[in-house]
Amino acid sequence: MNQLLTPYVTERALGLLDGPRWRPLEDALATFVADLRARPVDEEAGEDAAARTYLLRLATAGLLEWVVPSAYGGAELEEGHAGGLSSTAICLIRQWLARESGALDTAFVMQGLGSYPLALAASEPLRRYVLPRVASGATVCAFALTEPEAGSDVKNLRTTATPAEGGVVLEGTKCFISNAGLADSYVVFAREAGEGKPRFSAFFVAGDAPGLSVIRTRVLAPHPIGTVKLERVFVPDAHRVGEPGAGLKLALGNLDVFRVSVGAAALGLADRALAETVGHLKRRVQFGKPLAEQQGLQFALADLATEQLAAQLLVYRAAAARDAGHATSEMAAMAKMHATESAQRAIDRAVQSFGGLGVTVGQVPERLYREIRALRIYEGATEVQKLVIARALLDERG
Repeated sequence: MNQLLTPYVTERALGLLDGPRWRPLEDALATFVADLRARPVDEEAGEDAAARTYLLRLATAGLLEWVVPSAYGGAELEEGHAGGLSSTAICLIRQWLARESGALDTAFVMQGLGSYPLALAASEPLRRYVLPRVASGATVCAFALTEPEAGSDVKNLRTTATPAEGGVVLEGTKCFISNAGLADSYVVFAREAGEGKPRFSAFFVAGDAPGLSVIRTRVLAPHPIGTVKLERVFVPDAHRVGEPGAGLKLALGNLDVFRVSVGAAALGLADRALAETVGHLKRRVQFGKPLAEQQGLQFALADLATEQLAAQLLVYRAAAARDAGHATSEMAAMAKMHATESAQRAIDRAVQSFGGLGVTVGQVPERLYREIRALRIYEGATEVQKLVIARALLDERG
């Protein structure tokens, strides 16, 4: 394949990543993808069934180990990875997986997003019970932060945690929760009663807890997502995650770890879009010659390839900085913003190049078009990332 269309232009062409260090993971991913193409998962059979099948196959391949610290059954890392996870590895995996399926990528990352707060702050018994099951795919995880009135403005949470004998009682509604109804466990964030400033805390809640119910939501791309209602859900003290009042710090810290990997997923979608576009332009003949010979389309491809390479540099720079423990908020913001926005443009070009086929259900460009849109919103919309970047710039200049 043309080097510009390989999944990791950054690694192979520029040497930004240490090639030999990551080669075993890349080899494992290549084997996983080859097996997936030989034995594809039927996503039309149902979102939940597909997600569980993907998780078991990811676990068998050892890929879920990368979202769990090594002390609890996760991948062994070299020294120097902040927080016990490798952002670079997670980005590499998401880029590979997103090239194949958005549902597959989501199944992988939600295991990390929904369990990492436990690795950071849960009691040792809870960690040792849940995290090995996350790595084996036996437990499906969810991260319950967003509410109808608290999206980007997370301090507007209205779910309450009221003291009760031996624990707290949760009351409230969470919306747009990935794996809602499928998850075996949720990390739920709630407001605790107290004088002075609002206190937000985190709690581990079993998926079958009495009082927890789910209403599924339909979105553009097939994806297990929905609203989680909490009606007098009792949570024992042993299932508190972190100290009282430390919930927002924990939630934002969790998002900071995984936000840059959203950009990596966008890279994978754009990789696939570029490959599909190039192949189509070479095959499709109009007015007596392949579309690939049209100068206007060549110029468009040049712009997209350049944007894609720039996005890779931003993503893997941010991942490497987080692993080394010196990341800044604007690094992840730039990576997520540029990668998702440029991927949207690459996929839009793919749809346009395919013409009528580009909007036909069952064609790759149509699927990619549905899958990319949400990435520009979740874990901080593009506009929020711009605020983060601008504020960092203004602060830096005094």
